[in-house]
Amino acid sequence: MIKSRKLSKFKDLKHAFFNRLGGKSTGIYKSLNLSLRSSDQKNNIFKNLITVGKTIKFNSKKIILLNQIHSNKFYYIDKNLKINNNRFNGDALITNRPNTPIGILTADCAPVLIFDKKKRMVAAIHAGWKGALKGIIYKVIKFMLKKGCSAENITAVIGPCISLKNYQVKQDFIKKFIKKDRN
Repeated sequence: MIKSRKLSKFKDLKHAFFNRLGGKSTGIYKSLNLSLRSSDQKNNIFKNLITVGKTIKFNSKKIILLNQIHSNKFYYIDKNLKINNNRFNGDALITNRPNTPIGILTADCAPVLIFDKKKRMVAAIHAGWKGALKGIIYKVIKFMLKKGCSAENITAVIGPCISLKNYQVKQDFIKKFIKKDRN
């Protein structure tokens, strides 16, 4: 488990970036696999969720995760949202509900956590290249500002993800981002 020094300054905010270690999954999934979309044994995934829940001191059944789709779609979990099965299709979760554990899953994509210390609003973003190109991070921050957050109260951190050394792209890929940036 990895913690951000910047986010650790907020004593009442629990956060973590988990890695593959300490999981119950076996075989090709030997890790702390939390993906219900995988072909891993569901019992192992639930055991892994229990491990995460114990580590962050929350009931694993309360952890809200996404069925990630490499989009710019997010969900705002406030006191009015009825949560039936804790599963949403999108790439970011935002909440202002105290004691509401949210999470995203990544392999090589970038996990981004955003916290507004005054509004007590937190976001967990799955930022793969497709979501980044579609503006998932911008869209989440814009929403948080619309909800009363302010830039000077926001702390954002990027968790472990693939690096330039391990992810090479061709020029046409780079041009997609340059073209988008010009718009």
